[in-house]
This record gives sequence, structure tokens and C-alpha cells, in this order.
Amino acid sequence: MVKETKFYDLLGVAPAADDNALKKAYRKLAMKYHPDKNPEAGEKFKEISMAYETLSNPEKRRLYDQAGEQGIKEGGSGGGGGFSSNPMDIFDMFFGGGDPFGRGGGRRGPRRTKNLVHQLSVSLEDMYNGTVRKLALQKNVICDSCDGIGGKAGAVQKCPNCRGTGMQVRIQQLGPGMMQQIQSMCQECHGEGERVDPKLRCKKCNGRKVNRERKILEVSVDKGMEDGQKVTFSGEGDQEPGLEPGDIIIVLDEKAHSLYKRNGSDLVMKMDISLTEALTGMRKTIKTLDDRTLVIQTVKGEVIKTGDLKQVQGEGMPQYRNPFEKGRLIIQFNVVFPNNLEPSVAEALAGILPPAEEPMIPDDHDEVDLNDFDPETDRQNQNHRHQYEEDEEGHGHGHGGAPGVQCASQ
Repeated sequence: MVKETKFYDLLGVAPAADDNALKKAYRKLAMKYHPDKNPEAGEKFKEISMAYETLSNPEKRRLYDQAGEQGIKEGGSGGGGGFSSNPMDIFDMFFGGGDPFGRGGGRRGPRRTKNLVHQLSVSLEDMYNGTVRKLALQKNVICDSCDGIGGKAGAVQKCPNCRGTGMQVRIQQLGPGMMQQIQSMCQECHGEGERVDPKLRCKKCNGRKVNRERKILEVSVDKGMEDGQKVTFSGEGDQEPGLEPGDIIIVLDEKAHSLYKRNGSDLVMKMDISLTEALTGMRKTIKTLDDRTLVIQTVKGEVIKTGDLKQVQGEGMPQYRNPFEKGRLIIQFNVVFPNNLEPSVAEALAGILPPAEEPMIPDDHDEVDLNDFDPETDRQNQNHRHQYEEDEEGHGHGHGGAPGVQCASQ
């Protein structure tokens, strides 16, 4: 039992969620609310990052479950609490470290534009058989009309507002003798330190130096790829004069399957069987992800119980880059019992099945009725009963405790 569920609710997962569920939830939400894609959602992105940072760390998660958010802030008696000051650090580490959105992070080498991250939904069949998917996206391309200059020769001028620094400095008085210096990006040149003369601007890009163009990528989904796996197109990101283009990173998002659930290289499925099949043997067919038909069967005399697990070797997911090696197909059985039996059939079964154990009943005992119990119906009945009692009490108070009594005047 956890003290509070706020962080779990932020990620949209249950308190019992495992590490894979946390990663999948964070990946979707972080890409949706990242400030580069959703500038108005900065606070939401910060909350999501804080929740994932806590729940992905076993020590912090245990502390949060016991003491809640306040326990994390205080650090607990054993330490290890607190939050990272920068949610971007969490995002960078999650997406491979260093530079998932091209911010640099202290790495050496030429300056690059931001990496572009896109999510691609793929089915379990695609990950089993392999496929090539086409993905259309928009990217910045250096203007071929002005070669990325922004206009004709001499069109680029030093920004007079910030004098070429790209930053504006503003002095604000806080009180008598107290001054504060605030530095912000120049709104005139957007931090570039230069601007293009409006009269000499390139007509194609309108002085922006780049144009927005449509790009179609062919994404190879290889056999055995996993949910969250990344496919990188090096140097295919946005172009910008003076910078090397970043990468386009495609993150695979596995869609839920109606029959199978993936567990590493294994495939897990649930199968209903009748009571007759459970007791006398069964023969069933299974449709595979590559459209083959498997036949499974049990031997006579083998009894299957609800929750029993069986495996088929070599019918799970193919291994990535070694597709001829496959995991297991794991089948979990559920025995479906009939709602009722004819008394004659029940008698016949009692004569066939192993005898039931007779209890020792003392002389002094009570015979009671055994009835069906439905928790939902019982809860509704309880609510109706309480509501009726409250109504009765309300009527009583309204008439001074003597309902129906009136004063007669003569």
C-alpha cells in the first residue's frame, strides 16, 4: 500500500507498474510535453520528469511509497532523497545520453542543430516479421535561392538593438541603492546577433535562411526489435547555416496485441479451455504472428488447472540481429467451468471422479444456507439502505420529532 499516488497518476501507471511500464509511459509523455514541441507545457514536463526520476530509482521509489512526495523532499532518514534540478538531464539520459535534442551537454566537436525525435507505432507482427515503414516529416533545409545567407549580398547587418551580442541587458531597481541586472535574448534578432535588411531579403525564405520541406524516411524495423528501440538517421536533422545537421531519431512504440504479450524474447498468451478438456485432454490450434498454425495437445490422463503454464520452444520472438534464434511461446491456461449441472450428470460424475472427502460432523451443529454473493450488488444495497435511513432522520427532525401531529384551534 502506497502513501500517495500522485507520481503514478502523472505517468498514468498503476502503483504496481514495473520498470518497462514506467519507461514506456515516460517516453510518450516526455516527447509530448517537451518544451521544444510544446512550449506552453514547461511545468507539466517538469512534473513528469520529477515523477519518473523518483519512480525509476528503487531507493527513491521505496521512500516515496512509504512517505510520499514530502518524504522525497526531506530525503528520508537514510538519505538518497531530493530531486534533480534540471528535468532536461533526465530526458537526455533517458534518450541515450549527451545530446538527444542537440543541446550539446559539454560534448566536443562541431556545433550541431537539435536532433529530431519522432515516435513510430509498430505492431507486434512488424517486430516479429520485420518490415519497412515510410514516415513523412517536416525539416529545415538551407535555402537554395540565397545559399543560407538570407538575402542579397550585403543584406546581413549587425543587430543595432543588441550590437551583435544576441543578448539584451536590462537594469531593474529593486529598492534604494539596490539594482538587479537581467540578461535576456534579444527579441529583435532572436539571439543571432544579426538581422537581414528587409529591402534585400530573399523572397523564397523571407530572410529566414532556411525553408521548411517535407522529408520521407524509410524506417527498417528489423526482426526482434523491441519497444522503445531507436533507429537513427545520422545528419538528417534540421539544417542551419554554420552548423552541422543533427540526427533524426525514430523511437519504436509497440502497439498492444489482442492475443500475445511480449516478455523479452518470449511471447505470453492466455488460453481458455473447458472443464472437459482440462480433465480428459485437449487439442487446440494457435495462429502465429507469421500466419502459421500450431497444434498443441495434452495426453490422456493429464489434468490442466487454472493458472498452469506450458511452453513451446522456438515459437517466441526472434532475437534482434539473430532472427533464426527464437524465444519461447508461454501459454497460461484458464479452465472455464459450466454454470450448473443436471443432478443426474452430477451423480454420474461423482461415480467416475475420485471420491470426495466426507467431513466429520458433530451431533451439535447448525445447517445453514449457502447463497451467491455479488460485491457490487451488495455495495449498492448498502448505499440505498444508508440513503433511506438518512431520509427518515431528516423527516423526523423537520417535524420536531413528532411527524403527523398537528395543533387543533377552536
